[in-house]
Amino acid sequence: MLRFPGHGHRRPDDVVIGPLDLSARVDEALAVQALAFGLGSDEVAVRQQIVLRHMAYPGARALGATSKGRLLGFVYGMPNDRAHWWSTVVEPYLRAQGHEDWLDDSFVITELHVHPDHQNRGVGRALITNITDGAAEPRSILSAIDVDSPARGLYHSLGYQDLARQVLFPSAPMPYAVMGAPLPLRRR
Repeated sequence: MLRFPGHGHRRPDDVVIGPLDLSARVDEALAVQALAFGLGSDEVAVRQQIVLRHMAYPGARALGATSKGRLLGFVYGMPNDRAHWWSTVVEPYLRAQGHEDWLDDSFVITELHVHPDHQNRGVGRALITNITDGAAEPRSILSAIDVDSPARGLYHSLGYQDLARQVLFPSAPMPYAVMGAPLPLRRR
């Protein structure tokens, strides 16, 4: 069961969604990401530096899903900036589809990962809806591997639409889709 701080009585096994000091818990978060996304130790080491750099950006924030103090999932994002690496890669793909304007006034979901033992239980949905609820921007963008997957199904159910597909990131083995949704996200 998901419980949110301030909403009823918590039981010891409840999953709690709340603010996460991602810089302080980066190793624990990346262990979840490695399991959820199949990352090796070399990739984790590179991503550690990326996460720490991202968390220093203005407006960057993170939420975690915890149970008994253990991190089960996390999400982080920030207001999009066209000068950031991700934006420079996706911009030509979005421009070709007539969606370049999505790079402005958007909150970008940088990472969202849930431990495999806790997937398909509403944790990812709670993380993404809670972080976007706090966004000042009127819309959200993200990228996801461009395959029919539970993650893309979740994003579509929240109102995200494909803005560009077959987006190639340097060193990524598979193409991605860039997706966008107006905020607030749709609720079921």
